[in-house]
Amino acid sequence: MTSQSGSGSPAGGPAATRGRKGGPGLRATEIDVAEARKAFFLMVGFIGLIWILQVANWADHYQLDLNYGVLPRSIGRLPEVFTAPFLHFSWDHIEGNSGPLFIFGFLAAYRGVVRFLGVTVLVAITSGLAVWLFQGNNELTVGASGLIFGYFGYILSRGLIDRNLIDALAAVVMALSYAYILTVAIPGTPRVSWIGHLGGLVGGIAAGWIFRTRRKAVREPGRTKLPGDSGGSPGATVAVPTSPGHPRADLYKELDDMGL
Repeated sequence: MTSQSGSGSPAGGPAATRGRKGGPGLRATEIDVAEARKAFFLMVGFIGLIWILQVANWADHYQLDLNYGVLPRSIGRLPEVFTAPFLHFSWDHIEGNSGPLFIFGFLAAYRGVVRFLGVTVLVAITSGLAVWLFQGNNELTVGASGLIFGYFGYILSRGLIDRNLIDALAAVVMALSYAYILTVAIPGTPRVSWIGHLGGLVGGIAAGWIFRTRRKAVREPGRTKLPGDSGGSPGATVAVPTSPGHPRADLYKELDDMGL
């Protein structure tokens, strides 16, 4: 370690700030780029995994589908809600799912890979349970379509809830680009589990709410939020005496510490 003394610029002067690169906006952009990079490689790995499984499945005469697909109302097959999204019935099946899975998966992941993993688990559960509960008897179900619908619902609801019009618009544009996905969600389409698609969509919309961006309220000094206050919008901040001599100062402090 070295130290330097002399007639340099005072603390806080131009020399002190020379090492600081950019501001909060630039830092946020760097974070977004890093998350987008991670999301890209995550989805490349995801697509690679399902194709490797497809090769193994094909080589084994699709026994993986029979052993790890979802069978309605079979207690022993309930855990398969987590394995069925990685399997497909044919090469056409996986080819049709790979493009939209990559696109919607990337859009769902680029704002947070860790959050994306939580979304994936939730969507797999809601899509798989919908099939397990409501699909016709002995109808084996596999495929990533439930995840695709879930990611679409998540991107759209996240954009609306977080008021990020870019995300919402991206979801709509990509949905129109893959319009055939929406057509197979119509009840009665042969050999297509529209129930699984609907379950995935519901799970994605729920994930948009559960994993929404939570913003902290900015409070003015000497003010706190009163529960049940009727003088304004819900959660409004109102002036409250918080001096130590006020008879309810301790109560207000405890409520403020609890975020109420």
